[in-house]
Amino acid sequence: MSWSSGLASKPIMGFCLRVGQLLSTCVSFSLGASLGIWKESLANWCVFIWCLCFAMSLITSIVELCGLQSRLPFSWDGFLYVISFHFGIICMVTSLIFGTSYIQVFSPGPAQNRAITATALSFVATLLYAIEVAWVCVRPGDMVCFVPTFPGVLRRLENYLACVIFAFISNTDLYRDQPALVWCVFVYSICFILGVVNFLVNGCDCDNDQNLPLRIPVLLWVQTVLSVLLYTTAVILWPLYQFHEKLGGQPQRSSDMSCSGQLTTFVCVWDQRLVVAILTAINLLVYVADMVYLIFEAFVWTEAQPRDSGFFSPAVSSPTSDVP
Repeated sequence: MSWSSGLASKPIMGFCLRVGQLLSTCVSFSLGASLGIWKESLANWCVFIWCLCFAMSLITSIVELCGLQSRLPFSWDGFLYVISFHFGIICMVTSLIFGTSYIQVFSPGPAQNRAITATALSFVATLLYAIEVAWVCVRPGDMVCFVPTFPGVLRRLENYLACVIFAFISNTDLYRDQPALVWCVFVYSICFILGVVNFLVNGCDCDNDQNLPLRIPVLLWVQTVLSVLLYTTAVILWPLYQFHEKLGGQPQRSSDMSCSGQLTTFVCVWDQRLVVAILTAINLLVYVADMVYLIFEAFVWTEAQPRDSGFFSPAVSSPTSDVP
């Protein structure tokens, strides 16, 4: 199929959204990279996220221009829905982190203007991804949009919080030469990987007709209970080794030299330690709430009540769709 026919088969709305996503993310990571702050781990993380969003938007554009959607083994509309939903959240978080961390570092001038522009365009990308989510739902097609259920929101939140934690622990100075803190990084990584695997197995049902073989998904139970146990260790070890002076920590912000410099980010190293500690506690509470819901679902849920995968619940009923 030619490029022209592939392009003609899609509404102009989708093409405009894709071009806007490509331009906004491309300019954002170009401006972020031009600021010369490669030694800053948060800046590197933000530039990486913008590059990832640009790459995925470029791939989806090529697939649509070549008309390859029908050859894929999954629903293309469902794929766009999932990708746009998650990239919208990630871009929003990246915009907040980059804007609050680096705009005020530079004095008024070209460098600060580039930081402001990169942040603004990142927010534009967030808006464009959000518009695409709504557009995929309302345009004619086989896609049946879903509203996240309470457990679905929890399981998304678990991974979103982990992504933000990764942004701050990308600074290896936070845990270098401390086995207990390296263990915490392992906890964040393994729980995130389990969450992604569970999402792909049970939640990313792009065709909306996936049936779970068990009433109580074993993988979901293992992931949730194991994550609660692992995060419990992290919520104890991380603040203990970061803020207890006898264990090499820094109990006061003023004792951190990175927080006293004139030209430093708004979020210095001590602040990053504190943010990770807070996010670890919040994510533990989310995992506990998820586990409580699973227990309630397993032992209180009536047999007559239909269950879903926890990631989506149908907003529109369809006689041809079999929602788990």
